[in-house]
Amino acid sequence: MLIFERSHPGRRNAAQAPHHAAATSGPSTGLRTSIPAALLRQDRPLLPEASEMDVVRHYTRLSQKNFSIDTHFYPLGSCTMKYNPRACNTLAMLPQFLARHPLAPESTGQGVLACLYDLQEILKDVAGMAGVSLMPMAGAQGEFAGIAMIRAYHDARGDTARTEIIVPDAAHGTNPATAVMCGYTVKEIPTDANGDVDLDALRAATGPQTAGLMLTNPSTLGVFEKRITDIQKIIHDAGGLLYYDGANLNAILGKVKPGDMGFDVIHMNLHKTFSTPHGGGGPGAGAVGVAERLLPFLPLPVVAKLPSTAGGRGAGGEGSNNEAYRYLTEADLPQSIGYLSAFSGNIGILLRAYVYARMLGAEGMHRVAEFATLNANYLMAELQKAGFTVAFPQRRASHEFIISMKPLKDATGISAMDVAKRLLDKGYHPPTTYFPMLVPECLLIEPTETESKETLDGFVAALKEIRDEAHATPELVKGAPHTMPVRRLDDVKAARELDLTWKSNGHGKDVTTN
Repeated sequence: MLIFERSHPGRRNAAQAPHHAAATSGPSTGLRTSIPAALLRQDRPLLPEASEMDVVRHYTRLSQKNFSIDTHFYPLGSCTMKYNPRACNTLAMLPQFLARHPLAPESTGQGVLACLYDLQEILKDVAGMAGVSLMPMAGAQGEFAGIAMIRAYHDARGDTARTEIIVPDAAHGTNPATAVMCGYTVKEIPTDANGDVDLDALRAATGPQTAGLMLTNPSTLGVFEKRITDIQKIIHDAGGLLYYDGANLNAILGKVKPGDMGFDVIHMNLHKTFSTPHGGGGPGAGAVGVAERLLPFLPLPVVAKLPSTAGGRGAGGEGSNNEAYRYLTEADLPQSIGYLSAFSGNIGILLRAYVYARMLGAEGMHRVAEFATLNANYLMAELQKAGFTVAFPQRRASHEFIISMKPLKDATGISAMDVAKRLLDKGYHPPTTYFPMLVPECLLIEPTETESKETLDGFVAALKEIRDEAHATPELVKGAPHTMPVRRLDDVKAARELDLTWKSNGHGKDVTTN
């Protein structure tokens, strides 16, 4: 039901309404004073008219229909639905943070600047990088910043013959898109039977035209690149740079640093690894870290710490040792790739990440990686014991792994998508389906570090039940989901012909189209 279907003409919610402005256009007439009379609407806008309790109950019921990390297990591979402690939200929403205007002078924002500076330093340590910018407001924008910095580096050296970015066939789809947006052509290389980058193919693809390699490690196949030192040597010996896609950072957090692997630039999905739940299109933050050679090209602004007497900035007392903080600008970094959006990035997400990192501490970050990997390997082992086909059984899982439903489809006609839809009826959000496309009928499963053994065992039991149903009553699985607010939709039609408009038929009766 839509809120319009609960609407009744003339029904008002006066307790929540602002005071009405006077209708005249003379002085002191309230909200309408500055609006010319010719621009004022003559009719009421077509909005729902409902009581306060009807509105509250309507939206509460809608929220109860949703799957969410607060209510369900969310094993989305490569899309970590992140643990979201309420303390992170509470502290990020302190009035001193929320009320600060983005154009306020730095002298009145030393507290928030101190937090952002500390977050930069924490992420530098996590990534093993020389510098960090918090500016990118999404993982994709972090990717763009990383490749833009690689391009700026080569251009600054006059090395303009480097026109290609190498991307493995197991990469996220945004990787080749990012490379093209930055003006490069993409050269795809295969992975071998063990899920690693094919080194012979990489050597053949690399040359004076190579600007860099985009790599996720662990990869979206759920395995760690064992020969990463060989990979970085091949690229660096050819004069290229290595870009690290930080989508799978949970698996190595506090255990190994991308900088130590030889990467030159990394983006970190703070909304995946540091508190904020991922999904639904945002909000996000894709902080970028760089090695020494890329420091001049960092996107702006970057928070710097300096003595309170330097440049007359800051009043001191906000940071440790009476230090002050300020934003670096084009005057400080003339080779910067510039600003990626207005103001200073997605401050709310950055503050949540800062609180989460401080709550964890170094040892806590180690445990994130340990439990994420433990849960993935336990779940993979249990599914393998139950007879499911693991894509890379000879490899240990990182924080995620792949099973293939192809044997089930061959035997019953039930596809990975059918299984995913049926999981909704069992109370579990489906894993990522059909990605990466290298594995037929695949489910990419990531249990994350926060789930209990009982939850993982329940998930295994649900998959076993669905497999039994596929053999006994395949039409039941084919028709799933049966318990959701809507049944199975035509995804292609919904994407290409999306229609979410509401219209009135003009006779007091509301109609909807979808």
